[in-house]
Amino acid sequence: MTTNGLSVAAAQQIAVALPVLDGEEAWTAEEVIEVRADLIAEIERMRRAVEASDAELEQLMGESSDTSGKDPGDVSSTNFERDQELSMNANTRTLLEQNEAALRRLEAGQFGVCENCGNPIGKARMEVFPKATMCVSCKQRAERR
Repeated sequence: MTTNGLSVAAAQQIAVALPVLDGEEAWTAEEVIEVRADLIAEIERMRRAVEASDAELEQLMGESSDTSGKDPGDVSSTNFERDQELSMNANTRTLLEQNEAALRRLEAGQFGVCENCGNPIGKARMEVFPKATMCVSCKQRAERR
């Protein structure tokens, strides 16, 4: 039986490989399937958002290239909208890449391993924030820098 392209047996193999913190219960195949489905849904949502943003940017770029005879206020407003859309597009692309990387780590059995210290990130943290790449301690140290 497969769920969203992943068999229960494959999910069980992944679950066994995933680290947990002391005191946490091991991952189950059902939890792996659920996290994977959530990541896939988020990836699809982000891809649609990037496509929509790309279309909006294309339109805004066309508008901003022809400024002859336009009111300076309109040109400024168009430039502001373009810059804002560029920023949102970049942020959406970053989130998409983070979700894709989380899915790859999950499928490789590396999900929940801190990229800094190599210790478990924690199952509870990964269920809430599957894009996490650092344990709480390493993340706090990184944010203080």
